[in-house]
Amino acid sequence: MSDLELRGERVLLRSTTPADTAALDRIVREPEVALWWPPPEGYERMLAVVVDGEVIGAIQFSEETDPEFRHAGIDLFLSARWHGQGLGPDAVRTLARWLIAERGHHRLVIDPAAANTYAVRSYRKVGFAPVGIMRAYWRNHRTGEWEDGLLMDLLAAELT
Repeated sequence: MSDLELRGERVLLRSTTPADTAALDRIVREPEVALWWPPPEGYERMLAVVVDGEVIGAIQFSEETDPEFRHAGIDLFLSARWHGQGLGPDAVRTLARWLIAERGHHRLVIDPAAANTYAVRSYRKVGFAPVGIMRAYWRNHRTGEWEDGLLMDLLAAELT
């Protein structure tokens, strides 16, 4: 994923560098972000989300390569300061287009916490649709409790 650069309507997604670590560490510790994201061990496998030269978050993807189940997954966090400005959907849409056009995926998944209504609304704007609740899906890093996740997917033809 080194030297990857994708341009959206307002965002730039690019490979992270060591210089991004301090900004990303600060963002994942914001109360609104830390609610859903534990601090990761590193950011090497993520793309920085950049607006006007400022790192405002990170996005990552995973790929299932088994030909019978091939698909990709996306995950995202943005600084709370940038929430509600359409940048989350722009970042997800930009990565989704690349995963479909360049990586050949016909189906994408995203799995926000079921209680994260803000994220769910954002992903719906891109065209993701709820598939179902995954009970006791993720361990809340703050409480240690298992919480529900919402599986959402998007077929290539549904990308808005």
